Amino acid sequence: MANRIHETAIIGAEVELGDDNVIGPYTVIAGPCRIGDGNFIGPHVSIGGPAEYLSAPHVAGWDGEVEGPGVVIGDRNRIREFVTINQGVTDATRVGNDNYVMGRAHIAHDCVVDNNVVITSAVQIAGHCHVWSGSNIGLGTVVHQGVQIGPGAMVGLGSAIRKEVGAFTITLGNPARTTGVNVIGLQRRGCSEESIAALTGFLTGKEQEVPAGLPEELTTLLKAWTQRAEQH
Repeated sequence: MANRIHETAIIGAEVELGDDNVIGPYTVIAGPCRIGDGNFIGPHVSIGGPAEYLSAPHVAGWDGEVEGPGVVIGDRNRIREFVTINQGVTDATRVGNDNYVMGRAHIAHDCVVDNNVVITSAVQIAGHCHVWSGSNIGLGTVVHQGVQIGPGAMVGLGSAIRKEVGAFTITLGNPARTTGVNVIGLQRRGCSEESIAALTGFLTGKEQEVPAGLPEELTTLLKAWTQRAEQH
């Protein structure tokens, strides 16, 4: 299907759009930017604006000026009103597939948001953060630059995240602390009570190996999370 772009929206130079996207009134998308298929981008959204970085160039992307590595957005995302997604400094800012980014949220330069993530209203994510698949960040949370939020993590509203959030954990507060395991998230991934019990030691850092017998997709995700930790 064709894209539906409101007449007041501004699409800058070097912006590539897939099919079946909705782009609302007064939204500004500056290039370089690549957006996939089936996305809903609401009113007053800013995508591809200059990185909020002291030495970053501030070009008028809405007026055809282009500089920087830009933004890459996948498919079927819902990006609500007044969201800002800034372009990268060293690499493109990336948003995957099937994410829900609620009103007034901010995704800063060089961030990576994987798939099936919920970023609720007024969440502020600083530069160089990685939000892994299936995580849920509560209302008004602030995330310090360079932080990783693990797959399936639940972050409580109003939290101040200053360090890594573990996979499938529940974390909240200011300063934030981990209070438990995201049992509901694991159940939705097909885990039985026995599997969740076996996983608890791994998720809380008491065991190093991903237990056997988990759904294949979950095993792959947790092994990727473990390998990332080993590389650092």
